Amino acid sequence: MSFERDAGRVEIYTDGACKGNPGPGGWGVLLRWGPHEKELYGGEAETTNNRMELTAAIVALESLTRRVPVVLHTDSTYVRDGITRWVHGWKRNGWRTSGKAPVKNADLWRRLDEAASRTEVEWRWVKGHAGDPGNERADALACRGRDEAAGV
Repeated sequence: MSFERDAGRVEIYTDGACKGNPGPGGWGVLLRWGPHEKELYGGEAETTNNRMELTAAIVALESLTRRVPVVLHTDSTYVRDGITRWVHGWKRNGWRTSGKAPVKNADLWRRLDEAASRTEVEWRWVKGHAGDPGNERADALACRGRDEAAGV
């Protein structure tokens, strides 16, 4: 699904960061709507990078106050592929993988699935640490959240 470029669309950049995996982690979000921008970030003292990547996308979508088309940029293929490809099978299989193992981070996948169902989301992968300004800002916010969670 693709959206027309207009001021009615929200552009979101998300990222997660972890020092050690597991270890202290953070998530960062940059939201852009027309000329408006909002930054969000947070962290946890003991977590994984995948959980922080998921949390960033969840917080971003849950922060929306109305149904509006969204383009969500993530450098995590885990998030993009999980929500666009794998989640349908997981739900069908009772939150189990095709190998019958419990889905890792199922609590967050359920939240992300619910949040994404409330609006139209185009999921775009962007290469991390490659100079994309939105991704770089989301990364800086995630690192800030990580450092605060670590007490740095």
